[in-house]
Amino acid sequence: MMTVRICPSCGSNRIRKVRKDWSGEFDGQAYTVRDVEFHECPVCGEKVYDREAMRKIEACSPAFAGLHVGRG
Repeated sequence: MMTVRICPSCGSNRIRKVRKDWSGEFDGQAYTVRDVEFHECPVCGEKVYDREAMRKIEACSPAFAGLHVGRG
């Protein structure tokens, strides 16, 4: 589990772990990933994702469609 105490962009110590729906767009196609846990800075808006969050986002992304077939 990753813990971030200082924002890597602005240096604020107010960065916190949040759990939110995450929205993205790929090649004009919008998509939403429900219930993603990541660190977010309320000062500058920076978001820091751990490996688990990135896997969850990639699994829903049209950019990776078909690449996860057969993976367990």
